Amino acid sequence: MRIPDKVFVVTGAGNGMGREVALGLHRRGAHVAAVDLDQVGLAGTAERARGTGTRLSTHVLNITDRDAVAALPAQVLDVHGQVDGLVNIAGIAQRFALFADLGDDDLDRVMAVNVTGTIQMCRAFLPLLLTRPEANITNMSSLSALLPFASQILYSASKGAVQQFSEGLDAELADTNVHVVTLFPGNVSTNLAQNSGVEMLDAGGRRAPATTPEAAGKKIVAGIAKDRYRVIIGTDAHLLYTLSRLAPRRTARLVAKQIKSVL
Repeated sequence: MRIPDKVFVVTGAGNGMGREVALGLHRRGAHVAAVDLDQVGLAGTAERARGTGTRLSTHVLNITDRDAVAALPAQVLDVHGQVDGLVNIAGIAQRFALFADLGDDDLDRVMAVNVTGTIQMCRAFLPLLLTRPEANITNMSSLSALLPFASQILYSASKGAVQQFSEGLDAELADTNVHVVTLFPGNVSTNLAQNSGVEMLDAGGRRAPATTPEAAGKKIVAGIAKDRYRVIIGTDAHLLYTLSRLAPRRTARLVAKQIKSVL
């Protein structure tokens, strides 16, 4: 997909990968509607984009608010006049705990943001995207959709649902002008846990390899430009995905053993 002069809506644009994707698209000449619940974070994104030739607007929004999501396309059109792409980055993690120790609130919150929020955004913007000569939808799944992670199985389930929705949507839209890209990042050094209101695991000084948000953002923007079907992000993601295809149960149990040792 050609990025210059296109208009992209990017959720989760107030920090982390969402911010880097918004800025990366902007640097390539796109106009961006940056969406997030965090008004201060959005202001920081807008400040970093200042001084370039294209426009970046900010929109404070909770993607679980169905009425607010339904009203967003008209607001973006008022500012930018068209919409060519939707990049759903916004998401939250669950608290680190085994399934037996989780409650209904944990389930409802993770599914509302990661699954329902993503689907609602696609539903709201798809009619506009179908009118464009070339358009894109990019959805954030996770390595944990391809390989289950103990202590994050509700999160894994939510991202598995996003994968099935996103890749199913790609199949439905195969004869249209809309391309669908699905993202599968491994460990990325963002504030996901903090932004989700959960505590990080204390790994006792051990450090898992992590991709920076900047590197992840570049890979995502490149995937959009090339209309990739799947974008797997990070050395850890590529390695674990390969291992899981060769020995799925053994790999899942190896990951579970490592996580349970610090739970």
